[in-house]
Amino acid sequence: MDKIKVLIVDDSAFMRNALKNMISSDKDIQVVGTANDGVEAIEKVLTLKPDIVTMDIEMPRMNGLEALANIMKQCPTSVIMVSSLTVEGAGVTLKALELGAVDFIPKNLSELSINIMNIKQLIIDKIKQIAGKRKKLTDSQFIDSVRYLQPRPPPQQAQAVKTPVKNQMPSKKIAIVAIGTSTGGPKALQSVIPLLPKDFPVPIVISQHMPATFTGPFAQRLNQLSQMQVKEAQHGEKIQNGIVYIAPGSGHMSLLRKGVDRIVNIADNAEYIYKPSVDVMMLSVAEVNPGACLGVILTGMGNDGLKGMQAIHKSGGRTIAQDEQSCVVYGMPKAVVDAGVADKIAPLKDIANEIINSV
Repeated sequence: MDKIKVLIVDDSAFMRNALKNMISSDKDIQVVGTANDGVEAIEKVLTLKPDIVTMDIEMPRMNGLEALANIMKQCPTSVIMVSSLTVEGAGVTLKALELGAVDFIPKNLSELSINIMNIKQLIIDKIKQIAGKRKKLTDSQFIDSVRYLQPRPPPQQAQAVKTPVKNQMPSKKIAIVAIGTSTGGPKALQSVIPLLPKDFPVPIVISQHMPATFTGPFAQRLNQLSQMQVKEAQHGEKIQNGIVYIAPGSGHMSLLRKGVDRIVNIADNAEYIYKPSVDVMMLSVAEVNPGACLGVILTGMGNDGLKGMQAIHKSGGRTIAQDEQSCVVYGMPKAVVDAGVADKIAPLKDIANEIINSV
């Protein structure tokens, strides 16, 4: 099998060498070139045709956002941003994801020296998963999947067509929706949540694998695009109908039953390596609203969410998985589909309607 070709773009010689050494350690990946600014990055993307580009944000002559926008216009390519773990870094990275970047990796020099093996494996896994998806698509499909489409204002009252589903609907009325996602999730969620109506009748809880400094800005950005209110969940608050709650990256979000109320609990748990954990959230949703919950699993690496979706399915709730072609990485949905607990498999463009039709 041909090696995965990677171009590294960073103005720091140290970071270029560090990334090159980490990425080149895998026999299936070849670093075909490096660039120290956006202008050089565009030139090398056009000549080297890499499968993956790792892109720094702050660079001389042309920064990473400008280079990314040009690459998406001239030669659409899978771009992974190298981002600082700051609030400012979060805002710029979220903009990059909107411009077409497929994911990001942390640029944290202190952690790089302390925990280099875990970081190396994370980067290699992301490159392999994203490049693997690229090889399964035609050129036109790939271009459609990486080009940024500005979210359009949702139609008034989200005029979704009520379509019958083949599988049997749950016996209880849906009282809560739980969505889990990882790689490709920010862009996927921007294609789903803004299409839901302002008067959506139940709460929505979301776990998106994301650093603690990113979840707040991400919730704010999604709130700006949506009719529903979107906020970062707070420990101890009561969830309410018609509000979307984004799990903070500082821990794992679960729901607790307190009388008729459902209360947000944020806690750490070393058992779960992905943060915030989709499984933790969905297992609690199945417990507090058995048979009356909808689980939705979107694009992402690994199998986080499988246990939670199994619990929702077993309780009599309903489950939806994103289809392979519309995923950036078909990992989390694949685990659910392969386990036989997906009631419905749908392309990303249909997920909002599926959610509306389920409640």
